Amino acid sequence: METSQYLDRVLAKYAGSFDIEKNYTLGDDTWSAYAYFFSLGEKYVLTRKAKLWSIRAYEYVLFQETERCTSELLDRLYAALTVRIEEDCVRKGARYPEKDHMYSYLSAVVISRFSPDEEVLRHIRELRFDKGYLLSFRGHSEFHLVVVDLEREKVYTNPAAGKMKKVYRKAFDEIRQGAKGYTELYVTGEALRPAEADEDVLPL
Repeated sequence: METSQYLDRVLAKYAGSFDIEKNYTLGDDTWSAYAYFFSLGEKYVLTRKAKLWSIRAYEYVLFQETERCTSELLDRLYAALTVRIEEDCVRKGARYPEKDHMYSYLSAVVISRFSPDEEVLRHIRELRFDKGYLLSFRGHSEFHLVVVDLEREKVYTNPAAGKMKKVYRKAFDEIRQGAKGYTELYVTGEALRPAEADEDVLPL
C-alpha cells in the first residue's frame, strides 16, 4: 500500500465535514494536505435577538507522507501547529481567541511507509500541548498526533488523539474493499452527499 493511496482514502473521510487543500504551504514547509473544520453552536430564546449563548469549535489538520517517520519531522509538525497555526489561526495575533471560542484541535497526521523505531514511538507519546485561555473562559487548544505505519498496518497516537485510532485502522480495510478516495469522489467524480459522510472523523 502506498502512502498516497492511504492519504487519498483518509481525505475522503474528512471531506464530508472539513475543507481540504492538498500540497499546503506554511512558512518554509509544504505538507501533503491541510484540513480545516469550523462549527458554530448557538442557543436562542424565541428570536435571534435574544441569544443565550454561542460556541465556536475548530480543528486544523496537517497531513504528511513520508518514507519513515522521524522525531525531527514530528517536531516540525508540532511547531507548525502549536506555534504558527495557534498564533495566526486560533488567536489571530491577539492575546486570546475570540469571545465564543470553545476549543481548537491542532492535529498532525503522519503516514509512514516504513515502521518507526522505538525512539520515535516514545516521542509520539510524549508530544503534548493543552493551552487554556483566560482561565479557560476563552476555551483551549489541544495537540493531537496520529502516526500511521503502513508496513505493519498499525496506528500510533499521543494520549489526546487516542480516540482517533479506530478511524485510521478502519481505513486499511476500506482500501482493501475498494472504497473510493478523495480524488475520485471530490476531484474527478461526484462528491458524497452529507448523509454519506464519515461522522467518525468529526472532532471528538
